Amino acid sequence: MSQKKVKFTAKDKLYMDIALDLAKSREGLTGTNPSVGCVIVKNDNIISIGQTSFKGRPHAEFNAIKNCKENLNGAKMYVTLEPCSHHGVTPPCTNEIIKSKISEVIYAVEDTDKRVRKKSYRILKSKDINVSIGLLKDQVKNFYIPYFFNRKNKMSFMTGKIAISINKLIYSKFKTKITNKYSDKFSHLLRYKNDSIMVTSKTVNIDNPKLNCRIKGFEKFSPVRIILDNKLNLKTNTYIFKTANMNNTIIFYNEATKSKILLFKKKIKLVKVKLNKSKHLHIKQIMKKLYSLGYRNTLVEGGDLLSTNLIKSKIFNQFYLFKSQKKLPTHSDFVKFHGLQYLNKKYSLKINCNSHYGKDKITLYKN
Repeated sequence: MSQKKVKFTAKDKLYMDIALDLAKSREGLTGTNPSVGCVIVKNDNIISIGQTSFKGRPHAEFNAIKNCKENLNGAKMYVTLEPCSHHGVTPPCTNEIIKSKISEVIYAVEDTDKRVRKKSYRILKSKDINVSIGLLKDQVKNFYIPYFFNRKNKMSFMTGKIAISINKLIYSKFKTKITNKYSDKFSHLLRYKNDSIMVTSKTVNIDNPKLNCRIKGFEKFSPVRIILDNKLNLKTNTYIFKTANMNNTIIFYNEATKSKILLFKKKIKLVKVKLNKSKHLHIKQIMKKLYSLGYRNTLVEGGDLLSTNLIKSKIFNQFYLFKSQKKLPTHSDFVKFHGLQYLNKKYSLKINCNSHYGKDKITLYKN
């Protein structure tokens, strides 16, 4: 399949940039399907837009076509990802494009799904539709890194996060609040963008967190709670246990008494997993299980031990370090963050995200 190199115009780039913004706005909210953005243009005017629906269906191209109130004959479609061409729960988007009489399709990157890859190009070309690939390729490819990771590895994409004081503590008995209100909002935005959130039962028992998204209007998009609890030691008086049901909480464990298993499984989904060589729950097995259960993006809000171990073993695909300018007291119980020394060794890319977070500094580490 040969493709001529196309010289895209400034307007082409603008329309694809809008499509990418549409895709980003649904990040983490489209279930097992990737978030896609679509823009339809005719006579240099945008006549329709579409994005992947919540939970993944219908797709962006279908929505853009159905939303359009004008004649699509001769229109041009800009879409972030190669349109689907296979019969799944919904009909192929290529069928809808062909029926609509759209004359040109530009998509940024090819899908890695074997059911789709390169097939859409051939199908659309066979119907005399002009097809171009590669507009804003690098930006769009970067956005789809989690999706491509999911597809290739059949694992959930792992994002880590931890907050430290200026003296590198994550906890002090007499002052536990570290970050400012702007960092807190960003933390909740991360919860909104991930479909699951992982902590240990130790963290739940000590901090009694809610693990929900508390940005006004986004509460219903709170992630599913994933608890690592080797022997089912989660306290029954915690908020997580009291509010748990089969849809919002999963506990991964290895061994427990029969009475505990019976108590927990009445209201919580339990998944038994193996231990690794270090006698911790096997995290890669958990990542694969999360993928099979439909969870594609997991935010880990671990303490020192979990976060440090996952950094050292390079499990995290990306890691956010929140650094406050506050100094925590050390005259009583306190916890240092031991993972700090491994971040620069294990992750080659370091991005400062410090535009709008007051005095707090947020650094993103990536492979």
